[in-house]
Amino acid sequence: MKSHNYFVYITTNPARSVIYVGMTNDLPTRLLQHYENRGNSKTWAGKYYCYNLVWYERHQFVANAIDREHEIKKWRREKKNKLIESINPNWKFLNKEIGAWDYL
Repeated sequence: MKSHNYFVYITTNPARSVIYVGMTNDLPTRLLQHYENRGNSKTWAGKYYCYNLVWYERHQFVANAIDREHEIKKWRREKKNKLIESINPNWKFLNKEIGAWDYL
């Protein structure tokens, strides 16, 4: 059986003051898209410059990833912060570590 990769992720802006929760099957490409959309008021992540990865988790099944994304999106900001800090206490930008484009 083929293994699939779906990622639920959280990005932030350079000041770490705004966060965005998303889901994709190609995390490096999705981060590049967020970066290319920076400043674009037609997208939420673009409007707020949310292209810096600070948290992610992998799922084998798309339905699980979608459910998890929806679950996290309903959380208050404080709970999302705790999730990020559980694996990334300093909010280090993880883009390069996961093989995203070298644009930062």
